[in-house]
Parts: sequence; structure tokens; C-alpha cells
Amino acid sequence: MLLCFPASLPGTATAHKLVVAIRQKCNAEDVLNELNDLPNSRDASDTDMAEAPFNPLKIDVFVQTLLNLGSKSFSHSFAAVSKFHAVFKALAETEEAQICILHNMFELWVDHQQMMVVVVDKLLKVQIVECSAVATWVFSKEMVGEFTKMYLWEILHLTIKKMNQHVTKLSREMNEAKEKLARTVESSSSESEDEAAASPNAQKRRKNTEGSGEKPTEEQVERMEEKLEAAYVDQKRLFLIIFQRFIMILSEHLVKCDTDGRDYDTDWYRWTVGRLQQVFMMHHEQVQKYSSTLESLLFTSDLDPHILDVFHQFTALRA
Repeated sequence: MLLCFPASLPGTATAHKLVVAIRQKCNAEDVLNELNDLPNSRDASDTDMAEAPFNPLKIDVFVQTLLNLGSKSFSHSFAAVSKFHAVFKALAETEEAQICILHNMFELWVDHQQMMVVVVDKLLKVQIVECSAVATWVFSKEMVGEFTKMYLWEILHLTIKKMNQHVTKLSREMNEAKEKLARTVESSSSESEDEAAASPNAQKRRKNTEGSGEKPTEEQVERMEEKLEAAYVDQKRLFLIIFQRFIMILSEHLVKCDTDGRDYDTDWYRWTVGRLQQVFMMHHEQVQKYSSTLESLLFTSDLDPHILDVFHQFTALRA
């Protein structure tokens, strides 16, 4: 399928060059060189001076060109993302840039919902986009028209699950490393040189310890603890983003209905409250860990009772 950009559209010439280059088996460096000539409509004055501005035109041209070329099947799309992983990483250094990638994917695949689900899953798996960027994108203004479509909620829940699995994996690895380290210390302290040679039980313990794989050091375990702590921070931030966005859109609806003198209990309202309850129920074990933070920062006493009741129902079930 040939990618067709209007001739007057910025980046059209570069897009056509990329099509030719990719079909001729170019590498990531070649693609970046082609993109480097594209002008940036943003400058440092448009953003926080501490953060370099990303170039949305580079993302537009690269993402839509590459994903279009890989549109033949899921496997072709996955292969395209994997081959040019380095280009994605170079373009997606900030959360804002990652959201721009997701918007471009949506523009290309707006009529192919399952493709969007699997591509987002792939982008998360290879760490091109972060979970927080996906959550922010799901609740963005550009996605308002998709808000009641099930594929978008499939994407949100797979994003939460990815984060939860990441935390579980790091926790398991750290606990296993701590156990190995403890066994090593115990074995070293309980065996004297003479007893180790004479005691069959001591020899058996030594054999088991030696066969358990490479022994971690205290420094390695400390680094694993730091990595796990950072993952917990990311997990908490993800839930804060999601629940904050729910509160914002529900509050806006309730205020508007009150101002206009309309009944708030619409199909959209019931759908959205149902999705909020679903997040609480499907991920209750993880959400429970942050319930006190959620209560102090988001679900405060001054919140509309209709929204607050959903949180109170959740905490009552977990009490």
C-alpha cells in the first residue's frame, strides 16, 4: 500500500524518501538522518526550558510512514516497530512525545481498533511508550469521540496490567535475591573449615547453595530494592492519573448538568461511572495499596458525593 500525503503537507517529500529507504532495507541511522532536515514548529520558548522540545513533524512523518508500510498484518507491524526501535526511542524521550506517537497511531488506524490494541501493547512491551503516557492519551480531548468504545478500555486495562506485572516481577526477583543472599551468609557463618569437610549435612547445604545459581551481592540487592521502589512510584502515579481524569470528566459533566438544569443521570454518565468502578474492582489489590493516598489527594470530602460514593463503596468492600 502506497502512503499518499498531499503534496502541500509539510514533510511529504521526506515521507516519500522514507518509503523508498525503508523498502531498500535502510537502518535506524539512515531514517534519523532523513528526519533531521524536518523543521520544528516548536521551540524552547513553547516548553519548559529544562526540557528540550520534541519535533511533532518528525513523529508524524516517521510513525505514519512506518506503520502504514507495516499495515499488511500484525506481524509486519511488530517487525517494523522492532527494526526501528532505536528511532522510536530517539523520538519518544518525553511523555509528550510518546502521546504524540499514540495520536499518530490513532489517526492511521482509527478504523482498525484491534490493530490499535496490539500496537499499543507492543509499544509498551518494548518500552517505547510508558504506561502513564497511554493513560493520559486515553483521557485526552482528542479521544473524546472514542471514549465509550470498548477497545479504548481494553487498552487502558492492558496498560494497568503491564504495570502491575512489572511490579510483581521486580518484587519476586528481589525477594529471591534476598533469600539467596541470606542462605549464602548463613552457610558461611555456620560452617567452620573442619566441620565443612567432615559433616555430610554441611556438605549437602553447600551443594544446594552452590547449585542455586549466581549469588547476588548486597549492592545488587540494594539496586534491586531501588528499582522496585521506583516501580511502585510509577504504579502509584499511573493510578493517580487515571482516577484524576475520571474525577475531572465526571465533575465537569455534573457541573454542566446542574448549570443547565438537566438530569445528570445520562447513558454517558452511567457508562463512565461503570468504567470507574471496573478499574477499582479489576485492580483492587493494587489500588488498595494506594487508597490512603487517593483519599488524601483525590477523593476528598469536598468532591461531589456522586463520585465520592464510588470510592467509599470500594473502601467499604475492602474493609
